[in-house]
Amino acid sequence: MLSYRHSFHAGNFADVLKHAVLVLLLEALQRKDKPFFYLDTHAGAGRYDLNAPAAQKNREFADGIERILSRSDAPPELAGYLAAVRSSQGQGRRLRHYPGSPYIARRHLRPGDRMALTELHPSDFAALRGLFAGDRQVQVENEDGYQAVKALLPPRERRGLVLFDPAFERREENTRLLEALQNAHRRWASGTFALWLPIQSSDTHAAFLRRVRATGIANILQAELTIAPESPLLGLCGTAMLVVNPPWKLDEQLNRLLPWLWQALSRHGLGGWRVEWLAAK
Repeated sequence: MLSYRHSFHAGNFADVLKHAVLVLLLEALQRKDKPFFYLDTHAGAGRYDLNAPAAQKNREFADGIERILSRSDAPPELAGYLAAVRSSQGQGRRLRHYPGSPYIARRHLRPGDRMALTELHPSDFAALRGLFAGDRQVQVENEDGYQAVKALLPPRERRGLVLFDPAFERREENTRLLEALQNAHRRWASGTFALWLPIQSSDTHAAFLRRVRATGIANILQAELTIAPESPLLGLCGTAMLVVNPPWKLDEQLNRLLPWLWQALSRHGLGGWRVEWLAAK
């Protein structure tokens, strides 16, 4: 266990969708004055060097963020995400680093907001702790993110976001994820919850969505992007984000964003996209 390292996949097409949606959620939280809380259950290292051997092995970022940055026609819905990517480059203009969700979320914290990050992998935890050393608005813990839901929710803030972004390296991951979502929703019904999902098989993905509907949780929106045909040899053919209690008009934003992302990222025009409500309010 704990063999998964996101550094091999940083900046790929799945990261693009995940982090574009994350920024839209954080921007929505910023529109109101009251403080918010952000919890990242599987935070990773926080930022990734795309010149490192892990990222260079398969160069997944070349078919993800690199394609996006090469375009000049990105829609307004991507502006905040692209600003986060560019800010993570430091002094250089060329793509060298990719920001993980903790880095992106920190950019959106105002003085009264705070966030908690949990990561089990010892090397990634050390990198994460170093990235936010001395930052009083950021709590970094070396623990199971699903247990953090029990320990940290509900927060003192009434508003906020929990990102569930597991590695899916365990067979029972889907079950653990659903149990954690239900637990989090019971503890903090006013929070927003975002789940990242890999898609290798449309049948398997559809079966998981049926399990999500069966929880009885209302107000769930899905953004789904597929870029390639299903194949055991190709790995992921698509990705999805589920959002419980999405902000007003997120569905409209996603219906503008996903067609552009599919056109920019699809392989030879394969795959597709959809935005759908899994459960009504």
